[in-house]
Amino acid sequence: MTPHSPLGILDANTLEELARVICGDEHLYYRKGYEIAWFLEHAGWQRVPEYDGEYRREWALARLTERREDPTELEKVLHRLADPREYLDEPEQLPAVNAFLIHEGVRLENPGGRPRLVACDPSLAHPGSQGPVELRATMTDLITDQNMAGLLQHRLDEAHTCYANGAHVAAIKMLGSLLEGVLVHVVHERNASLLGATSPDRVSLDSLIKTCHDAGWIGADVERFCHELRKYRNFVHPRAEIREAHAPDRDTLDMCWPVVNAVLNDLADS
Repeated sequence: MTPHSPLGILDANTLEELARVICGDEHLYYRKGYEIAWFLEHAGWQRVPEYDGEYRREWALARLTERREDPTELEKVLHRLADPREYLDEPEQLPAVNAFLIHEGVRLENPGGRPRLVACDPSLAHPGSQGPVELRATMTDLITDQNMAGLLQHRLDEAHTCYANGAHVAAIKMLGSLLEGVLVHVVHERNASLLGATSPDRVSLDSLIKTCHDAGWIGADVERFCHELRKYRNFVHPRAEIREAHAPDRDTLDMCWPVVNAVLNDLADS
């Protein structure tokens, strides 16, 4: 292990997730088989075998597993995975890897510059975990548009990354964006007439919350607390935060997160 490196031997599930992100799919930066080998070489690996035509993810996982006992090699992969120089042609495809790394007690800092691994508390992977509302639904349970479901899942992953890095206001804004995206697509797919003459691109979050409650898709308690999250989401406008004279912190986020979980659960049950 490199001096002061926080990375230990990764769990098998973490390796599988790492292989998935390296390979990519319709929602992640896609690498062909031979490009995966190139990626490992660009990460600084020596003696990378030639890609043999095996299923991409199985091949990538086999390579990671071979070097599982050498955290130095896996750290190189993580650094390269979060390095913007790997995505010069598609910078928006930079993946959010802290969402699964945090379970190993590490996270990547400065993903927009030169990434480095630092130790962190694994409990940060479960924002609001001490609360009573556990998420039971997935985006694909709620939205039939697979591209949109994938995008919204990515928003949720980014909220986790913000939480892990102490960016509480950013996480709340991301949750508010996620909430709006889920509600507008649920309404549009279930009963677009509820939007009236308003375009899905112009309907307000306030209206969406009320519409979903009136339709019986979310409970009265969930509706009430959704409006509190909506107010914090409006902190995307700095003047709104100044007017409220309140800076959201981790406790604020821990109260907001169960609201999102409750919305998703209610929608899945309705």
